[in-house]
Amino acid sequence: MSFILYGTGVSDGIAIGHAHLASSATLNVPHYLLPKNQINAELTRLRNAFSTVRLELETLKTSAAQVSGLAEFNAFLELHQMILDDPTLSHAALETVEQAQCNAEWAITQQMEVLVARFEEIEDAYLRERKTDVVQVVERVLKVLLGHPGYTPPPSKHDGSSILVAHDLSPADVMQYKQHQFSAFLTDMGGPTSHTAIVARSLNIPSIVAMQHAQQLIYENDNLIVDGNQGIVIVNPDKYILAEYRLKQSQLELEKRKLWRIRSVKAVTLDGTTVDLLANIELPQEVEQARECGAMGIGLFRSEFLFLNRDDLPDEEEQFEAYSTVVKGMHGQPVVIRTFDLGADKNLRSAYRTAPNPALGLRAIRLSLAAPGMFLVQLRAILRASVLGKTRILIPMLCSSREVDQTLQMIEFAKQSLRDENKPFDENVRIGCMVEIPATALSLELFMRKLDFLSIGTNDLIQYTLAIDRTDETVAHLFDPLHPAIIRLLVQIIQNAGKAGIPVSICGEMAGDSEYTRLLLGMGLRQFSMYPAQLLTVKREILGSHLPEISRLMQKILKADEPEKISELLQKLNS
Repeated sequence: MSFILYGTGVSDGIAIGHAHLASSATLNVPHYLLPKNQINAELTRLRNAFSTVRLELETLKTSAAQVSGLAEFNAFLELHQMILDDPTLSHAALETVEQAQCNAEWAITQQMEVLVARFEEIEDAYLRERKTDVVQVVERVLKVLLGHPGYTPPPSKHDGSSILVAHDLSPADVMQYKQHQFSAFLTDMGGPTSHTAIVARSLNIPSIVAMQHAQQLIYENDNLIVDGNQGIVIVNPDKYILAEYRLKQSQLELEKRKLWRIRSVKAVTLDGTTVDLLANIELPQEVEQARECGAMGIGLFRSEFLFLNRDDLPDEEEQFEAYSTVVKGMHGQPVVIRTFDLGADKNLRSAYRTAPNPALGLRAIRLSLAAPGMFLVQLRAILRASVLGKTRILIPMLCSSREVDQTLQMIEFAKQSLRDENKPFDENVRIGCMVEIPATALSLELFMRKLDFLSIGTNDLIQYTLAIDRTDETVAHLFDPLHPAIIRLLVQIIQNAGKAGIPVSICGEMAGDSEYTRLLLGMGLRQFSMYPAQLLTVKREILGSHLPEISRLMQKILKADEPEKISELLQKLNS
């Protein structure tokens, strides 16, 4: 019987293949009592299970380090390692075995329920959702205890692609399953910002989440069509639907090949306006991909990923080598290095403090100024790399004159220390500011007087302006780039910067979404920065754009005060 399931498409594309159902170790956990003379052996068995999972995570980290674009995945692995090593999980489970004289599987499941209940009581939505990570870590331990560590799916019985269907997937699972060349992921749980969604997009694999009961309704080896664009799964389609989707799949592949042909074409509108397309990267090795896609520079190097997944901090030489690799790799094109944007969901291993609201806590430049020693090391490394090419320093989350002054003083201190040591650097290196807080946007003149360029971080700017936690699946649907307040705020920033002669770019998600390309062009934006994989799609939109026509519709968009009306006008703009 053929039927359709609906979910949230989080990674575009079409996949056709047979279903493989991932098992959940927590569904069937035995409970039995042990005689006293077997308790020590059971404790050893549980300790060994923890050690095995710890080794699995380290192995996955090593594998991920060799794959470009998986820095976010490493951050997830780091979180799972911290949970695994947390005494409230490991020690408590061992104590339960000893005191209740029960089997290890039951003990760790009981402790998992205790921790999940605690997370449920947390007011902060982002932290509350971390209960999922606890469950995923316990799943891995249980799989070891039940006799199948590092669970991998059996080889497919079919010649075609396999599609993974799971209740939920951890980043470790996703990485592991990737080795088995699944063509798509389907999960009952999750949202647009879940681990599965983020990693699936980085791997360019179609993915649908929040399907509720997919694992119950889909059987092993069912024939599936996954449409990531529409967020639908067709189960056991007939030959006519199958033929239709195979045609769509071929058309998508053809479109990808066509896009590749324009990688060396300059991004110029039909009326002759040149647009700069830059790349966002997280690790030095991603420079090659940026060049291949035709990026005109690096608009955002997220340096904080150099600090994650390690027990120590990178010293000056290590950072210098990383920054130098990027600067030299771009062959004279501009490279914007953002100082570490740590805090919130990206924490150092040594950071034990949990903020009541991480998005509003000690993060970004606030953390840098609170840890001047660490900040100075980074500034010296960036300045030393600046002599090798067009290097610029970008400061995240500045919101006051005092923060700007303190930052500039730190940069000058770093420069003087290098002068004293006769180490070369670019004396005129440009300093820029992330515009991602409404306070910054509304007092832009202050920042333009003291700094050289601006970069708009639309992700946080929208989040803070609309008071919506974009990581909270219960309110994520309210995250709206087309809200009239957002449109007007962006126009104000871009136009004010243009009048002042200050370069301005957008490095948030909006820049890489081709749906908003013409809208941003109409606002006056001439610098876009995005993931390399998004660059060619945006370039195609630019090549087909005529700014005089866009300007006429932009006037109507700016006058509209309903998101629905703006969305309607945007459709006309893109037609």
